[in-house]
Amino acid sequence: MAAADGVHDLGGMEDFGPVIVEPTEPVFHAGWEGRVFAIGGILSVQGLTSTNDVRHAIERMDPAHYLGSPYFEHWLTAFATLLVERGVLTRAQLEARSGGPFPLSRPSRAPRWKGAVSRRARFTAGDRVRVVEAYWRGHTRCPRYVRGKRGVVDRCDGAFALPDADVDGAHPPLEPTYSVHFDAAELRGRDAEPGTAVSVGLWDSYLEPA
Repeated sequence: MAAADGVHDLGGMEDFGPVIVEPTEPVFHAGWEGRVFAIGGILSVQGLTSTNDVRHAIERMDPAHYLGSPYFEHWLTAFATLLVERGVLTRAQLEARSGGPFPLSRPSRAPRWKGAVSRRARFTAGDRVRVVEAYWRGHTRCPRYVRGKRGVVDRCDGAFALPDADVDGAHPPLEPTYSVHFDAAELRGRDAEPGTAVSVGLWDSYLEPA
């Protein structure tokens, strides 16, 4: 079966209705959300998870569960999934404490990352680039809406851990990153608001010369 993006794509998806903005939104809507936030801090300090581990576990949630659950339930599902996968907890223990079924994310189908990275920046400000048109079976921070699109490098932002390689327990390599400027018309065609643009942070692996 061909690889495809899921509902979690960080660029968002259309036709799910308006984004509801609460003018006086509290930090947490319920007490359990604060506890989940604290659990995340503990797991990070103990070295049991990384930001990209958690993101990939969220991406592996069943789509219906992902769309039908609040933000901090995504976190809770990811934490529980990672702890079970790493042998810290068992599913039976989770279900005993919750008093019933405890949904976990699906197993990762991503192959172990073995790619090479660009150690030196291939692009400089003003270079025209194109985002590679690819679909990842694992984790990535390349938004779907910019793939295959052309833009101009605004600036070089230094080297950071490549997210695609930071989900299997290995030490992820550092790779140059850039802020890339896209005209809205390139991204949205006739639906674009005239004169608008978007800048997106992208890793070197996601780009090629235009």
